[in-house]
Amino acid sequence: MKSVHFLFAAVAVITILSASHANDVPTSQTNIKTVRTFKNLRIRLPVLIDNAGDGSGRLFVASQVGKIFVMDENDKDVSEPAVFLDIEDKVRYIDRENEEGLLGLAFHPEYKTNGHIYVYYTKYQKGGSLPRTSVLSRFTRSKSNPDKIDSASEEQIMTISQPFWNHNGGTICFGPDGYLYVALGDGGAANDPLKNGQNLKTFLGSILRIDVNKKENGKNYSIPKDNPFVGRDDARPEIYAYGLRNVWRMSFDRKTGAGWIADVGQNIWEEVNILQKGGNYGWNIRESKHDFEKAPRKPKKSDNFIDPIWEYDHTVGKSITGGVVYRGKMKELNGMYLFADYVTGYVWGLHYDLDKKEVVKHVEIQGVHKDKSKQKAAPVITFGEGESGEVYFSDRNGRIYTFAK
Repeated sequence: MKSVHFLFAAVAVITILSASHANDVPTSQTNIKTVRTFKNLRIRLPVLIDNAGDGSGRLFVASQVGKIFVMDENDKDVSEPAVFLDIEDKVRYIDRENEEGLLGLAFHPEYKTNGHIYVYYTKYQKGGSLPRTSVLSRFTRSKSNPDKIDSASEEQIMTISQPFWNHNGGTICFGPDGYLYVALGDGGAANDPLKNGQNLKTFLGSILRIDVNKKENGKNYSIPKDNPFVGRDDARPEIYAYGLRNVWRMSFDRKTGAGWIADVGQNIWEEVNILQKGGNYGWNIRESKHDFEKAPRKPKKSDNFIDPIWEYDHTVGKSITGGVVYRGKMKELNGMYLFADYVTGYVWGLHYDLDKKEVVKHVEIQGVHKDKSKQKAAPVITFGEGESGEVYFSDRNGRIYTFAK
């Protein structure tokens, strides 16, 4: 299969003399570097990093195999964090089909009082029976231990059939409007063979927006009345945006509320987008802002596809890992969207002017694209924010990094 996604792409060493991309702003250098933190800590496949937003200063790291760990963000010597939630027995994960597993975690905005978290994972089915199933569930904090989630408290919010093992997406996050956003891949294989990206009758290839605070019409959620496709017979009303291949990952800027989307490419292009209500990002008619060579049809003027704000080609990297907008203490990074490439290990910062709708700065951060001992890229698997506003990212080898001058 020609398609390359960050969770199954082979890590390769690629020599790059200069960043090749189709953007107007040149890539510059910065005095910021990435540094390993929590040096005594190694977690198997640390696919999620998050905070509870409850004032506790805790940091949560989730393993793709089905465990979530909790620790004090300031305890840099931690080596054995407490287990916050263990659902390994419910999660399907195997290395040869490694775009499944525990892929999403979101804390309810009122977590401090209601104790609710939301988890997106691939359901374990005996014998790996088809169809594969992604599950979005709510779990509730233990009444006796604030550092534990009761694994028996699961309430399924939504289940989604998956035709293949790859392109599961899996980012879930609450927007500034209090609704839960769910980013789903196109279902997998290469070229979007089921044409899910442009099909509004399926959840796949879309970003959903649901209200988990209210149940309605026999569902464990309700649909916001201002969702863009409410009332249309040819569309699922949960859909907020579509035309996406495999979002990894999505986040909201804690200051501006803007939604950031990194969509993993296939043949040539990786892309960064800004979330727009009702937006169509073009897959599989386009890859990034370019006509897709194996598209089922040619683009039309009436498509109104949304262009990415940034893209790079496969001479630079082969699988984008989306991050977050930095709102920590370092002025040099303030307001920058931090992201990376899984295959090459490059880490970048992107400053985008929301009013002018243009990128004003793009920097390469001294990163993990050359491991000092092995001269190999560190596969950047995810980004996340601490409650402090500092940004962390992890690699597939179980290490966690942050940023420093």
